[in-house]
Amino acid sequence: MMPTKIHPALIGFTALVFIFLVGPLIIVLGAALSDTTYLTFPPQGLSLRWFQNIFEIDAFRRTILTSLQVAVISTFVALLIGIPASYAMSRYRIQLPGWLSTLFVLPVLVPELVLGFSLLKNLAFQFNAPIFLSLIIGHTILILPYVIRVISASLASFDFSIEEAAISLGSPPLKTFFTVLLPNVRSGVIAAFILAFITSVNDVSISIFLTGPGISTLPIQLLAHMEQFFDPTVASVSVLLMVLTVAVMAIVERTLGLTFLAK
Repeated sequence: MMPTKIHPALIGFTALVFIFLVGPLIIVLGAALSDTTYLTFPPQGLSLRWFQNIFEIDAFRRTILTSLQVAVISTFVALLIGIPASYAMSRYRIQLPGWLSTLFVLPVLVPELVLGFSLLKNLAFQFNAPIFLSLIIGHTILILPYVIRVISASLASFDFSIEEAAISLGSPPLKTFFTVLLPNVRSGVIAAFILAFITSVNDVSISIFLTGPGISTLPIQLLAHMEQFFDPTVASVSVLLMVLTVAVMAIVERTLGLTFLAK
């Protein structure tokens, strides 16, 4: 069988797409390793001091911890709400009104700045909610549509007759939910967790309205740092966030395999 000859134009186009995708990452990494006191590319000398500078600045240490706390708590809350909601809309989609599924995706349809201002007006001004609690509520509302969409897509391929068979054989409905249904949609739950967690950590539009004195998130602290300094610390933080994302995906690959999430 004669090997298929690839047209040079296709090779060139593929190379351009690859450069378009990888180029910004290389620029950020190069700027983070620069030995200069200002952002520049290509780097003039190589140094890791800007990575060390992240942990020497108290504001960055506090906001990294706050961002992780908010992301973990809001993601678990979104899963606690999203899993039963996805199950109900998939299992009883005929009985439930059609507008219910639209209701859960409204936070995605509404511009995030409008959503953030609305949360500021209601949570901070009207109910006088604490800043940390407001952040958790805001992030939960933001990521809930993603959780529901991903888990609903996983439930779409689930055969509910398996659940009915388990119940008919004497298994309690709650036990059936945890022992039969959840293991079959575990890949969707894990994918929803990863997507929601990363979305929460990187959010700016909601957090910028809900942060306050003493409590801020990492993206907001980055903006505040850029207003006063133009050093490679910002690029170093960006590299750490990329490493965090790669680490999460590597853990998933080693434990479950990325093909598991595609099921």
